[in-house]
Amino acid sequence: MADAPSNLTTAIYAKTAQGQQEIQSRSLGLTPLARRILVLVDGKRSGQDLSAFAPGGEISAQLTELLSRDCIEAVGVAQPAPSPAAAPAKPHAPEEIDLSGLPPAESRSAKELDMARNFMTNTVNNIFGHHNRISLLEAIHGCKSSSELRHVYVAWAQALETNATGKKRLPELREKLFAVL
Repeated sequence: MADAPSNLTTAIYAKTAQGQQEIQSRSLGLTPLARRILVLVDGKRSGQDLSAFAPGGEISAQLTELLSRDCIEAVGVAQPAPSPAAAPAKPHAPEEIDLSGLPPAESRSAKELDMARNFMTNTVNNIFGHHNRISLLEAIHGCKSSSELRHVYVAWAQALETNATGKKRLPELREKLFAVL
């Protein structure tokens, strides 16, 4: 039986041989949610990452079940993510990150902030599919102000540039986003 890590959410999990076998055989009688979490365990996601797939973000019971049945094991500890405002920006062409034409961030309303967050989230989900680019989605949702969201804009634009459809649509999407960002 695997030892439970001291903090279930900061540990990074990988499937064990038993876990791989369970995906094929379904012989352990896991709950449907525990099985879904097992399928999502990839050796890169932490308990915190996996909590996005559990109702209310409550993942402890599923991780405990999977650990106790030796389906997963902790293989590392996630490093704390920088706050969206502190996320370092990668070098970009000036015309791609020039936000100087936007109204001051503090002039944007809470409704506009919600609209901008939702727009960025929807574009990521539509271009890459649901549950991809989780760290970007978490950074978007973690923003409490338009100013913070403007810092995440760079990562959003860079992510879209890595996809043929996203790259093609980026000018149009940027224009729409800037109406509320």
